[in-house]
Amino acid sequence: MSRHAQQLRDHDRNPCIAETDASRKCMDDNDYKKDMCTDYFLKYKNCRKFWHDIMMQRKRNGVKPEMPSAEERRKILESME
Repeated sequence: MSRHAQQLRDHDRNPCIAETDASRKCMDDNDYKKDMCTDYFLKYKNCRKFWHDIMMQRKRNGVKPEMPSAEERRKILESME
């Protein structure tokens, strides 16, 4: 597996692995008919936007690392429930 592919599968770097996997599975299950998977694509897009906004806010505030770790993200999501 390439270094880039490893980074994409790293839960501390990529907060949307579950959404990525779900959309890929949907595509596989539906013979790559995109219109059958729009809900999964929307969930992925919303996930990326949410964590990108968090990352940019942390960057503006000088917080390192800019992307919260998997554990920090779990706590952030729990605090929102």
